[in-house]
Amino acid sequence: MPRIESTAARLAKLGFADGARAAQLIRQSPADLDDILEALVAVADPDQALVSLTRLIEREPAVLGTLRHDEGLRNRLLAVLGVSAALGDHFVRHPSHVAMLAEDRLGDARAELLRAVGAEPGESEPRAESGGHDALTALRVAYRGRLAHLAARDLTGRIGLQDVTSELSELAGAALEAALAVARTEVGAEDVRLAVIGMGKCGARELNYISDVDVIFVAEPREGADEAKALRTATRLAQAMMRGCTTTTSEGSLWEVDAGLRPEGRSGPLVRTLESHLAYYHRWAKTWEFQALLKARPVAGDLELGAAYVAAVNDMVWSAATREHFVEDVQAMRRRVEAHVRAEGDRQLKLGPGGLRDIEFAVQLLQLVHGRLDPLLRRRATLPALAALSRGGYVGREDSRSLAEAYTFLRQVEHLLQLHRLRRTHVVPTDEADLRRLGRALGMQADPVGEFTTRWRRHAMEARRLHEKLFYRPLLEAVARLPESEARLSASAAAARLEALGYVDPTGALRHIAALSTGVSRRAAIQRTLLPVMLGWFADTPDPDAALLGFRQVSDKLGTTPWYLRLLRDETAVAARMARVLGTSRYATGLLMHAPDAVAMLGSDDELTPRPPDSLLGEASAAVSRHAGDPETAVTAVRALRRKELFRTAVADISGLIDIETVGTALSRLNDVTLQAALDAALGKAREVTSFAIIAMGRLGGMECSYASDADVMFVHSPLPGVDERTATDAAFAVANEVRRLLSLPAPDPPLLIDPDLRPEGRQGPLVRTLASYRAYYARWSSPWEAQALLRARFSAGDAELGAAFTAMIDELRHPPDGLSGDAVREIRRLKARMEAERLPRGADPALHTKLGPGGLSDVEWVAQLLQLQHAGRLPVLRTTRTLEALRAAVAEDLLAPEDEEVLAEAWRFASRVRDAMMLVKGRPGDSIPKDTAERRQVARTLGYPPDGSEDFLDDYRRVTRRARKVVDRVFYGG
Repeated sequence: MPRIESTAARLAKLGFADGARAAQLIRQSPADLDDILEALVAVADPDQALVSLTRLIEREPAVLGTLRHDEGLRNRLLAVLGVSAALGDHFVRHPSHVAMLAEDRLGDARAELLRAVGAEPGESEPRAESGGHDALTALRVAYRGRLAHLAARDLTGRIGLQDVTSELSELAGAALEAALAVARTEVGAEDVRLAVIGMGKCGARELNYISDVDVIFVAEPREGADEAKALRTATRLAQAMMRGCTTTTSEGSLWEVDAGLRPEGRSGPLVRTLESHLAYYHRWAKTWEFQALLKARPVAGDLELGAAYVAAVNDMVWSAATREHFVEDVQAMRRRVEAHVRAEGDRQLKLGPGGLRDIEFAVQLLQLVHGRLDPLLRRRATLPALAALSRGGYVGREDSRSLAEAYTFLRQVEHLLQLHRLRRTHVVPTDEADLRRLGRALGMQADPVGEFTTRWRRHAMEARRLHEKLFYRPLLEAVARLPESEARLSASAAAARLEALGYVDPTGALRHIAALSTGVSRRAAIQRTLLPVMLGWFADTPDPDAALLGFRQVSDKLGTTPWYLRLLRDETAVAARMARVLGTSRYATGLLMHAPDAVAMLGSDDELTPRPPDSLLGEASAAVSRHAGDPETAVTAVRALRRKELFRTAVADISGLIDIETVGTALSRLNDVTLQAALDAALGKAREVTSFAIIAMGRLGGMECSYASDADVMFVHSPLPGVDERTATDAAFAVANEVRRLLSLPAPDPPLLIDPDLRPEGRQGPLVRTLASYRAYYARWSSPWEAQALLRARFSAGDAELGAAFTAMIDELRHPPDGLSGDAVREIRRLKARMEAERLPRGADPALHTKLGPGGLSDVEWVAQLLQLQHAGRLPVLRTTRTLEALRAAVAEDLLAPEDEEVLAEAWRFASRVRDAMMLVKGRPGDSIPKDTAERRQVARTLGYPPDGSEDFLDDYRRVTRRARKVVDRVFYGG
């Protein structure tokens, strides 16, 4: 008894799960097994392998000698026994099949299985010597012998997954041929030709160890035979063949033969003629049927007829993507399948999230959409198709690699599950012993259960992510909708098509297309996929020619970067938005030319949200710190940051994600950050003699900057204690000039021009004053217009304490406690009237001038400012630098009727949007609505009007500003 216990402990230590049972089996064995224990414990399930081995030795003792003398055979046999209890049973019943494992290759499977049923392999329509139970039993024995031989090579790593699935598929075809030979003996088939078409995994040569074998039957009567009678014979023949595979004998059954993919499914006739098949597909077939036909391959019977069938349906398969709602139908079918997965869906290797179907459906959809124009994608099997999609640029290399790894792993696990009992299953077990066997079979020794579970979950998660990325890619729908003539980019018809799409210079467009898509590089291949769709998107923009040119320029800059084209292909929202931006805005395109990596922000609305000023200031300050002592380099970095943020705001504006007030706020805050960074770079040693602040004025002060706005500012400084005022003023003057210089240096990035003309005495006055000097000037010399200009003054950059002191100092001037005298009001009205008469450009149409025209920006702003000057002294709610806020506050204090505020605000917003749209469209500032019809149409399109909405745009602008002018006449002029 102690000896048995000692042996059990030793075996458990070696790796047997049940050491006591293993010890008993070894003790009861008719032969000593000690010399093969080391090989036994290396297999996936040593306990299972030992049980099968002792049974086999008991049945055929000579096997043990063979194992001892042939290490290769021993490793193969034990590997099979350690994974498959069912094949262990087979070897016990047929020990002679063990010797087959010594062979690297066996003879032709089809010939061997035909001989097993007594048929001659060389005959065109082989027949078994006799039908019935004996022939089918012999078929199963021969089939399982070859299956075991294949499993042995698979489990010992002699062949890879694709070779395994290909051999399994060929073996299934051989079994179908042998079953058909038996059926011919039983039924007779003199009047008909019958072809068996493999579908699904059988057709694609990627069959599992145990799968339903999907087939379709095609029959043709022989010459002179009656068609109806021939079809009845063919139907009996097909039914007999199916029984030959599914009937259970003493050797079990092979697998189910499933003809459910035939026309009309299980409701339709089992066998049809080729003509009947084609008639059905032309008229009645659903989208999923063409997806299924992607895998069709002749596997048994009349191979010539089968080849004719496949050739005939191929054209329909590869044009199926042009069917209406094709992509949506395939996606909807996948969702329906997912919805019906049973409770174990999260453990389903096949149908669960991140399972094999996710990968297969994504690959098939990509094939069907792009394969109509690219024959290299027309592969039946998943892994070769995925490799072709990657080579063609339709799937990223990393994505392809991850999908291939996930698919291979999941198929290997599926095979191991099915080999255990030779049962059709796709569910990962929960039992720890089963999980341990799976992990060890995959080479995981330290922690097979934990390592297997982690790896399986990781692959499933990645497969699901990529499935959703590829399968629901909007580009697929766009490509599928393209007529073939448009999708091919052929030069012959392209010029006419481009002209019809709205391109003004189709010849130039063709040159751009050729430059982007010609060649055999991966870059050119991806462009050939993108361009047919993007040309249509460009055509939907105000300026398709500019869009295509801009796309070529950006692609030339970024085409060699690994992420750019991948981003456009995989994130279609990026490509669509990029097309819109390039075809709408020369201003935004110009920004993108020098910051092309900003393309990456186009895919997400969140990325286009204006960044908080603290975040921008932190980044700008870091740039200045990195280049301390080199102001020009520091400000160059800050201006590059500003360019990127200008692009972010412009795209958000074009995309309708932000309104005009948000645009003004974002641009003003960005200018504040730029001024602060430039000031930090310029101060140098001046910070040791004086404090310095920049006061925002005009539109900057009102947080209403446009894309074309200069920075209206005033400079104020305050000498530090003990510093001579003259010395401090000289230093402050140098700082102010340095800020202006740094922000206007020639560079690829837009300059921020400083305009200090609103300072006391205008251009004749000193550029910089002390706080005391400003106070003295305003106390003695200030005119009404200066008080009005100061309504928009606010601290922008520099010393915040000094800025606060400045704004506090001017409050009494701009918010007079007693309001305005009648003379002051009249003076302001005269000044406004003179400005309208004198400052309007010669030849300009006043009705279309957004700033100085009737009902334009100036009209609305002067109304708000007059109300502030009159009432802000006693009503703090009016003390704001912003025009629309002032109008809203006036309504709240019953100084302005709500309907008047609504009219004025609408006019201000409309005029502001028009000014910004003109800058976006033309890339240069303008105050008047363009007279040029084409430019005016582009501005209208940018504002959201339809292609023919230019006149509606003009009518709307005139109507809105006319109504606003009436309010101005009544409220401002007292009319």
